[in-house]
Order: sequence, then C-alpha cells, then structure tokens
Amino acid sequence: MIPGGTNAIASAVDGWLDVRAPDDAAVTAVVAKITAAAESSALTHGVDVKVSAESYTPGVHFDCTLRDRVAAAAGGLPALPTGAGHDAGILSARVPAAMLFVRNPTGVSHSPSEFAEAADCVTGVRALGAVLEELACR
Repeated sequence: MIPGGTNAIASAVDGWLDVRAPDDAAVTAVVAKITAAAESSALTHGVDVKVSAESYTPGVHFDCTLRDRVAAAAGGLPALPTGAGHDAGILSARVPAAMLFVRNPTGVSHSPSEFAEAADCVTGVRALGAVLEELACR
C-alpha cells in the first residue's frame, strides 16, 4: 500500500492471489470471475485496476496407486488436489510420486507462523515410514 500508513487513504495497493483447483479450466474460470468483479468495482468507485498473471503452474497429477497407499497408511485420509510445485510435483513427471499433507490449523504455509500439532506430525511420519517400508520390501 502506498504511502504505507495504516490510517491513510492509499494511492496504490498491490495484491497477490494464489488460485488452485483440481483442473486448469476451474483455475481460469475463478480468475476470470475475480477479475470481472474487481474491474466492475473499480469502475463503480472511479479507480483503476490492473490484473496480470505473475506465474502459472498447471495442475500436478500424482500416481493414484501411491497416493492411495499414503492415504490408507495415514488412516484413510482424503486425497486432496494440489498445485504443488514441490519436489514431488516436479518428480511426478518422471517417477511415481505422492505427497502427504499434515493438518495445519492456521492454514499458514511456508512461513515462520506455520504450525502443526506434534501428534499430526507423528501420524504423517508413521504413514510415510509404513509406505516406504512396504515399497522397499516388495
């Protein structure tokens, strides 16, 4: 926000939006709706709005068998879609890959404020250990 004061009327505001969905068409549709709403509001209030794409990563499709093994080992937790650009997302183009997400009550990610209960972390480690042991012993 420019000039940066919490009690000032801003002359400019920058925002960043991370949109994720199970498929690329859904991402495109959500971004189009949000852009249309922002442009309509800007017109109503006599301000300018500029929307630009900073980056785009297509959806990552993990190995279904491995994903299901991880979910079963974690107690039958649901499989969640991800736009993950993590190692597993990169590797999935070449080798079977999956990810296990540990519950995070705050929803904050990749930040010092990220938090998970120790019991949830232990559940995740045990699930990954079980799957790795199963794969190593086959």
